[in-house]
Amino acid sequence: MVRISLDVMGGDYGPEVVIPGAARALERHPDIRFVLFGIEAQCADILAKHPKLKASSTFHDCEIAVGMDEKPSQALRRGRGKSSMWRAIDAINAGEADVVVSAGNTGALMAMSVFCLRTMRGIQRPAIAAIWPTLKGESIVLDVGATIGADAQQLMDFALMGGAMARALFEIERPTIGLLNVGVEEIKGQEEVKEAGRLIRDANIEGFDYYGFVEGDDIGRGTVDVVVTEGFSGNIALKAAEGTARQIAEYLRAAMSRTLMAKIGYILAKGAFDRLREKMDPRKVNGGVFLGLNGVVIKSHGGADAEGFAAAIDVGYDMVKNGLKAKIEIDLAKYHGAETPNALPAGMNDEV
Repeated sequence: MVRISLDVMGGDYGPEVVIPGAARALERHPDIRFVLFGIEAQCADILAKHPKLKASSTFHDCEIAVGMDEKPSQALRRGRGKSSMWRAIDAINAGEADVVVSAGNTGALMAMSVFCLRTMRGIQRPAIAAIWPTLKGESIVLDVGATIGADAQQLMDFALMGGAMARALFEIERPTIGLLNVGVEEIKGQEEVKEAGRLIRDANIEGFDYYGFVEGDDIGRGTVDVVVTEGFSGNIALKAAEGTARQIAEYLRAAMSRTLMAKIGYILAKGAFDRLREKMDPRKVNGGVFLGLNGVVIKSHGGADAEGFAAAIDVGYDMVKNGLKAKIEIDLAKYHGAETPNALPAGMNDEV
């Protein structure tokens, strides 16, 4: 049994997407038990349309929902202890859930997760890891926006956590790790990145192979299994990729509707175009993972549809089944040692 806590009010559409998405995920994984947190008056009628989900769930009525435009500090003050987001996260502390999934405000979700769950021993700052479609399949990119700026040690920690996630998600014994840089040569880049490369190489971690520096175009190529960077450049890369995907989709749509022959060609190749759209739609390739916390937290795209939200639940399910948290703890213990203090991270991005 995998117990999944859901912030039903999160995202652009709230229960209208979260509840049908959970129902789809339950069809794929009958061993899920959901713990739902939402405003009952807005959820009851929708939940009644999914009797299997209702029978496999426990619902908790909450006072408020965190707004998508709230600053993390504001969301913490207003929603601590009583919002659907906070209570969904706290279900892990209460032993009611193994993982929490929310499509809500990213900054608020990270802030509440850090305050509620705290960071693992040895981790100064958490990271958001994105699953990235590539020419070879999928890779992991982190951090894509949790914190702005990172020193060499923090990049080293991101590499440890990303490697553990790759082993859990892709079932690769020794995933390859690359540091995102402005060039592959050792003399290029910021000092923090060059020092991180030396740290990772000298550490000779058992759980992954260090590839070296990679550039932006290596992400889509799938050159490595895990791309490590800090939150500023990672978030820009993520948003640029999403924007480019939408741009190409618009180009294709315009080209396919220009002439009668183009329209006929589109009809004949519709299946191929549909598969391309699925691969390029960031709402479908869904499920960012918050790494470095004493609990598994999954962030769904705020604009995801029901299938997209179900995909985020799938990621959470896989992370629990494959022991993500335990794998990260083992790697951190090997590198940092068991006596490293567990501190509340500073410098989190309030506008993530």
